[in-house]
Amino acid sequence: MSDRAATEAVYQELLLDHYRRPRNRGPLPDADVTVEQRNPLCGDILTLQLDLEEGRVREAAFTGQGCAISQAAASMMTQQLRGKTIDEALALRERFRAMILGDAEAARDTSLGDLRALSGVARLPVRVKCALLAFSALEEALKGRDARRATRDAADEDGLEP
Repeated sequence: MSDRAATEAVYQELLLDHYRRPRNRGPLPDADVTVEQRNPLCGDILTLQLDLEEGRVREAAFTGQGCAISQAAASMMTQQLRGKTIDEALALRERFRAMILGDAEAARDTSLGDLRALSGVARLPVRVKCALLAFSALEEALKGRDARRATRDAADEDGLEP
């Protein structure tokens, strides 16, 4: 077996492990942000919940249903997010997106951790949206949080309730 074939076999097993035994799956009772994303092409549904504290992701969890790729990606992503700043979380999203869109350098980036197991999705264009679903929810959650904060801050300056 070639090195590449052996690596792909390990990645396949890791992907299936996260699908069969997802980490951080279930509701997050004290979530600060909840976002739902859907992939209308294949029916995947994912709800991402984040507990944010002092500009960091304290906890991340997801619920939903869908293909092995979308569910494994959510499991892997929520593991990677814990303890990251909002900027670090958005940078992780960008690096993962680059990998899924075929960036070979990003696919070798060890900072992606288990997410590298999804690098082969770049060869399956129809599955890219599945792999990016959790990260789309992350982006919406974090950017939406910033928009809500800006609205609240503006209301505070005006002496109004948000």
